[in-house]
Amino acid sequence: MISLFVIVILFALIMINVPIGVAICAAALVGMTWQGGVSGLYNAALAMFDGATSFPLIAIPLFVLAGALMNTGGISRRLIDFTSALIGFIRGGLAMVNVTVSLFFAEISGSAVADVAAIGSVLIPAMKRKRYRAAFAAAVTSSSASLAIIIPPSIPMILYGALSDTSIVQLFVAGIVPGLLGGFAMLCLCWWFAVRFDLPREEAFSLPRLWRAFKAAGPALLLPLIILGGIFGGLVTATEGAGLAVVAALAISLFVYRELTLTDLYQALLEGITQTSVVMLLVASSAVLGLHLTEMEVPQNLARGITSITTDKYAVLMILNVLLLLMGMLLHGAAAIILVVPIVLPLVQMVGIDPVHFGIILTLNLAIGQQTPPVASVLVTSCSIARTDIWETTRVNLPFIAALIGLLLVVTYIPILPMALVEIFYR
Repeated sequence: MISLFVIVILFALIMINVPIGVAICAAALVGMTWQGGVSGLYNAALAMFDGATSFPLIAIPLFVLAGALMNTGGISRRLIDFTSALIGFIRGGLAMVNVTVSLFFAEISGSAVADVAAIGSVLIPAMKRKRYRAAFAAAVTSSSASLAIIIPPSIPMILYGALSDTSIVQLFVAGIVPGLLGGFAMLCLCWWFAVRFDLPREEAFSLPRLWRAFKAAGPALLLPLIILGGIFGGLVTATEGAGLAVVAALAISLFVYRELTLTDLYQALLEGITQTSVVMLLVASSAVLGLHLTEMEVPQNLARGITSITTDKYAVLMILNVLLLLMGMLLHGAAAIILVVPIVLPLVQMVGIDPVHFGIILTLNLAIGQQTPPVASVLVTSCSIARTDIWETTRVNLPFIAALIGLLLVVTYIPILPMALVEIFYR
């Protein structure tokens, strides 16, 4: 009864636009007071402190800062120029450039919103000038940006790993194959749209132009090799890799491209602080909610309730996918992870689902949620850049969402697909 009341309060506060972090903490404190009186609140401050001081979470502001430095230091623009020279000659090539650059950018920033802000501000106006519909430009940018949370490094994976005590490096490795498959599916959809609607080609292929763009983008192309090579090679942890990303992006922006000004650096730092503050408030407040739910044995009761119906892990995964898709539609990614993971993790462990496999499934569900209203944080950002209606863009975006759902089903029911590299290198 108390837990149901807490959930009702939580969603009521969210519906009246109370910030999610504040709503989570307030609902949890009400439940703790009802259950144990005022004396039960003493543990709340300790829970918030412990929840927000996990070492892996330091990677979040660092990856956000690295993405901001890429955008202001000229790195993302050179990646776009190189990709355009490489595949822009194909019909609908600018849409394919959008997807391909998202793959590169994802390997450094780990944030879909940062991806949209950096790439969309350049490519969406360029696509509109080349006769692409604004809704299509927004849809391609939004959907391909969601690959940023599937391909390593991924901020949602870092958050999930910290909450579930799962290896973040193994989560990163498990995201490689699904991320590449998702990128390939979107490239195929771009080609299909290009043929159907006679979308334009860019400039004819030119080897000298490609060579010039490659030389200019060379230092930027080294960034994923430096970061992911260091993490997967065991030279640095994921958190240290995030620090390495900042140092490398700063060095390239300052000493190679020489486009980063003190004003740009200040704005990048401000962006990193702002985004991190939101996430860390969610993390701290979720620790209080998690403490309350654990005291009320909600996760254990949920696990017992579902396993009384079925113990087949694939049936349980189907139930969890439906739950996660609904949560992704209603909540931002970080909030969904924070609310869901403490509740469903005992169930995941009880039926024998690998926590790394479940982490990839969770991340894919969030990627779909970023594209589906009413919340659709990444889609809204893309539509604001393209200045197009969100519902019109959603209609155009349906094939891309269908591709993501197909990828989710494949990853869910063919676990060897994401887990093969993990099994080869880490087990």
